[in-house]
Amino acid sequence: MATSGADGPIDLSACCAPLASEAMSAEDAVTLSARFKALGDPTRVRLLSMVAAHDGAEACVCDLTGPVGLSQPTVSHHLKILVDAGLLSRTKRGIWSYYAVVPGSLEDLAATLVAGAPARV
Repeated sequence: MATSGADGPIDLSACCAPLASEAMSAEDAVTLSARFKALGDPTRVRLLSMVAAHDGAEACVCDLTGPVGLSQPTVSHHLKILVDAGLLSRTKRGIWSYYAVVPGSLEDLAATLVAGAPARV
């Protein structure tokens, strides 16, 4: 590949290594950045961890407010962000909402952090 510089054409192949694997698509990058943004708050990381560790891998919002020391509306707000990012799913039963980790979502997120691993978003 060549480009023009102040002194004429420059051969970029001498300094630029080719990609070792296929780069992430723009759409996958948007999805992945939304997931990382959702995990950019320590409360949400903690809530995700609590849901994953909960008996049956499912937790009611009422089970999460006490341990994090936040009001139910605040916890629900954080959980909604995790749902919108595709990390949790929500099921409504009566007046309560139950949350579960989306199968494979954490493994897919972890795979993108491994050098050389293909992105699975």
